[in-house]
Amino acid sequence: MALSRFVSSAAALWLMICAATAHEVLPSIADLSDENGVLTMDVRLNIEGLVAGIDLSAVSDTNEAPQAASYDELRALGPAELERRFRAFWPTMAANITLDADGTALTPELTALQIPETGDREITRISKITFRAALPSGATTVRVGWIAAYGALVIRQMGVDKPYDGYLEGGQTSEPIALAGGGQKGALETFLRYCAVGFDHILPKGLDHVLFVLGLFFLAARLKPLFWQVSAFTVAHTVTLALSSLGYVSVPATIVEPVIALSIVYVAVENIFSDKLMRWRPVVVFGFGLLHGLGFASVLGEFGLPDATFVSALIGFNVGVEIGQLTVIAIAFALVGYWFGGRHWYRSAISIPASSFIALVGAYWFLERTVL
Repeated sequence: MALSRFVSSAAALWLMICAATAHEVLPSIADLSDENGVLTMDVRLNIEGLVAGIDLSAVSDTNEAPQAASYDELRALGPAELERRFRAFWPTMAANITLDADGTALTPELTALQIPETGDREITRISKITFRAALPSGATTVRVGWIAAYGALVIRQMGVDKPYDGYLEGGQTSEPIALAGGGQKGALETFLRYCAVGFDHILPKGLDHVLFVLGLFFLAARLKPLFWQVSAFTVAHTVTLALSSLGYVSVPATIVEPVIALSIVYVAVENIFSDKLMRWRPVVVFGFGLLHGLGFASVLGEFGLPDATFVSALIGFNVGVEIGQLTVIAIAFALVGYWFGGRHWYRSAISIPASSFIALVGAYWFLERTVL
């Protein structure tokens, strides 16, 4: 009975994974500056998702959206045609942007648009738009935001001392940003903000990292073997996350992502052939943890770390990742380990089928990231 329920659940999850392999939803990044009384925002973003009408706050991959076919059509367009489509869409977007100075609403004007060539359609294309608005005389602060459907927005103030930087979830509006600078977040605020970003990268967005952690869990639903594995993994990805963020290590995603998929396959396959923690397993897990750390670093690379509170941001992100991983383990233990971990049939009815499924998904991801 337990095996039957597991197989049906695994089949449903497999269909979900296969349906979500197209384009990752990334936060938009806005550089804000004030020059001679004109507010300028240079925004790097995924134009296709906006024009297609996808609610970018509700999905982590564009294939999950009802407008996936429209998105793929736009993704295939060359720069000139996509620019035409976006300029037609701009009045709608402008109306959904919150922009005010000292409480006075501003009207954004699109002044520049840069769209890369089509390239690999399986990779999210990041374009750049520039819009401006004249500031009222004597304005001291501005607020920025847009509707939830446009997704997360990173704001980085440029050209001032102690610049503001913020991560806004879709639908949020920034606090008043001092045009003269001085709005830089303190260490504690930065820590808490990046802690949330790290957790979000595991739950709900880090399905590959979740499956790796579950692969560690299913070896044996007991705390001692799990402790040594998770400890090795934590130390390793902390090291490479720090080194990569500091610029000492850089490995292309074309190498990191397939190897992360292979790490999932490895731990799952070893679960099938071994019922106890082998001496070499923590060492191997440590090695894979180094690569997962590079994967985590790529997330931070999307919107960078603030210079003045770099350490707080880095530690916060890492703590958020750990909380996410521990949450995965806690849920797995509550659903499986507590009830079934000591049963004589645990390995044959739960551990081996679960690990087989995880290995299958990891193998699929490896092929997708290399040859498909």
